[in-house]
Amino acid sequence: MNIAVFCSSSNHIAEHYKKSAFRLGELIAENGDTLVYGGATGGLMDAVAKGAQNKNGEIIGVIAHAIIQMKRQSTVPTELIVVDTMSERKAKMKNISEVFIALPGSYGTLDEMLDIIASGVVGEHKKPLILVNEKGFYKHFLNQIYLMRREYFIPSQEKYKPLIARDIDHCMELINSKKLQESSYKSTNQIVILK
Repeated sequence: MNIAVFCSSSNHIAEHYKKSAFRLGELIAENGDTLVYGGATGGLMDAVAKGAQNKNGEIIGVIAHAIIQMKRQSTVPTELIVVDTMSERKAKMKNISEVFIALPGSYGTLDEMLDIIASGVVGEHKKPLILVNEKGFYKHFLNQIYLMRREYFIPSQEKYKPLIARDIDHCMELINSKKLQESSYKSTNQIVILK
């Protein structure tokens, strides 16, 4: 299974985020799955890719020319796909992946994650997205979703919503469980938080 990971490429973030991303890469490879990621150096991108590499995993990097021109192309991927634009990178990752994981990140991560949610809402796909709320990183984002639902910007009967994981181990539990297939798209009034 191809698992796309959206995450930060910043080198200035706390070390515990990098350790978690490295562990996620290891677990994806140990599971026999293929990591799909943005193909750049730095931060959690490096960490998740090196984790998968550490366990001899298959790694697909999808990188835009702009990132290559910034001298940020990683040498870790076992397969590298080069695209013209960031929008094409996002589309390619969406097309070749079966599951998406959002680790802590900033604008790029939010853009990728929200694109998966929005395209799921309109029925373009039914691929699960797992948001890893490590140490409450996405607490305010989840509160914003609650506010949008309370004010009826989001319908009470949602067709698509992310799964929320407490940490990397919980994320992998979701991937390895029937709950991933069975609970993602049932209409409820709550974000799906599986324990």
